[in-house]
Amino acid sequence: MLDSHTLKLKPIANINSPNNYIIALQQEYNQWAYTEEQAPQFKGQWRQQVFNKPDSAFLDLEIGTGNGLFFAHQATKHPERCLIGIERKFKPLVQSIRRALRQGATNARVLRYDAEVPWNLFAPSELNNIFIHFPDPWPKMRWHKNRLIQTEYLQKLIELQREKSYLEFKTDHRGYFDHALKVFQNSAYKMEGYTYDLHQSEFAEQNFVTHFESIFLHKGQPIYYALLSKN
Repeated sequence: MLDSHTLKLKPIANINSPNNYIIALQQEYNQWAYTEEQAPQFKGQWRQQVFNKPDSAFLDLEIGTGNGLFFAHQATKHPERCLIGIERKFKPLVQSIRRALRQGATNARVLRYDAEVPWNLFAPSELNNIFIHFPDPWPKMRWHKNRLIQTEYLQKLIELQREKSYLEFKTDHRGYFDHALKVFQNSAYKMEGYTYDLHQSEFAEQNFVTHFESIFLHKGQPIYYALLSKN
């Protein structure tokens, strides 16, 4: 687990030969995308300074947008809510904001940042719902310490959320899910429900199938799901 200030990613300013995705973020999508240097400057002020919304507006976060299918869907389905997506890699950042904008969503922004330290970006009680879909399971025992869902992480994450907000978690990895459930059940979150087979559960009707999810379903792999709340 990273401390409150450590970043693992290489600053864009230190990349001597920017690729096409970096150029796109800095030029075509510069008003929709924020670098690791820019993003922390808006801590506590995302609604007012970035989205031009009152403090009462909803502000949701997707940690790890992937190719942006869910990100774009969420932004277009809920135009009344502001949405921020965090990613480290440049290609998924571009894919995510491009998909959202092409679908007419102007309520979305993407940030290049490490998922391990969102408290560098957001103040206590600044966020509403948080989505964590298919994070790296770090399957080998010696790697488990790198898993995103840890006790300390949830202790800090819940402080960023407002009352009556949700945390949604999905994974295709049974071992990671078992680990996450134990952490969830010993956290300050309230467990609203969980399932070892999302698509055969009561949660299936409201579920949006992500890119990774469709791949796993095609292979016959069940999707593990948990929904938690801050009350």
